[in-house]
Amino acid sequence: MYDFLSDLLEDKRGGAIFSCFGIYHLIYMLLIFGGIALAIALLKNKGESVKKRAISITIGCAFGLYMLDFFLMPLAYGKIDIEKLPFHICTAMCVLCFLSNHNKFFARFKAQFALLGLISNIIYVIYPAGVGWYQIHPLSYRVYQTLLFHGIMTAYGLFVFIFDNVKLEWKRCYKDLLVIISMALWALLGNTLYNGELGFFNWFFVVRDPFYIIPESISPYIMPFLVVIAFFGVEMLVYCIHFGIKRLLRKKEI
Repeated sequence: MYDFLSDLLEDKRGGAIFSCFGIYHLIYMLLIFGGIALAIALLKNKGESVKKRAISITIGCAFGLYMLDFFLMPLAYGKIDIEKLPFHICTAMCVLCFLSNHNKFFARFKAQFALLGLISNIIYVIYPAGVGWYQIHPLSYRVYQTLLFHGIMTAYGLFVFIFDNVKLEWKRCYKDLLVIISMALWALLGNTLYNGELGFFNWFFVVRDPFYIIPESISPYIMPFLVVIAFFGVEMLVYCIHFGIKRLLRKKEI
C-alpha cells in the first residue's frame, strides 16, 4: 500500500513540465477562476443559509486539504516538508480563517483574515513560483494539491465579501495593520526557531526579499518593515477600489 501511494503521489518527471504561465498553468487558472465564477453565479440567488453553508464548506475543505497534506507528504516526498507549517501567509490565513468561522474571538477579525488570505492566495494562483522550481509534470500531486488549496482559499475570500455580512470599513482598517504585524512577528518566530540545521526558511519574506536584491547582511532588519508596509499598502489599495466601485454604483442608481 505504501509503495502504491508513494508511486501515485511522488513528483512525476519526464514529458511535460509545469512552468509559471505555461500552457498547463493557464489551464489550471482557467479551471480555478472559471469554477469560482460559476460557483458565484450559482450562489447569487440562493438564500442566506445556503450562502453561509457554502462559505463554511469552502473553508472547511481548504483546512481539511491542508491538514491532509501533512499525512500525504511522507508518501509523496519521503518526509514532512516543514516549509508548509503555518508560518507562510497562505497557510496561516487558512488556519485563522477556519478559526474565525468557529470561534467568537477570531470572528472579530474575520474580514481581515479573509482579505489577507484572498490577496496572498490569488497572487500564488497567478504566480506559483514555488511549484515551478521543481520542474515536474503538471499532473504531479505537488502541483494540483498546491493550486487546488490556493484556489479554494481564493474562493473563500471572495465568498466572504460577496455573500457574507462581512464588510470593509475605513474605521476598522487598523485591524488589518494589526493582523499583518502579528503575521510578521509570527513568521519571525518560525524563522528563528527552524532556520539552521533544518535548512533555510523565509516565511512571509521577513528574512530575505523574494528577489534577493537587498544585501543579506541587512535584509533581516529591513524586510519585516517592508513586508508590513507592502501588504498594508495593497490592502488599502483594495479598500480604495472597493469604495470607489461602490460610489460609482450609487451614482448610476441616482
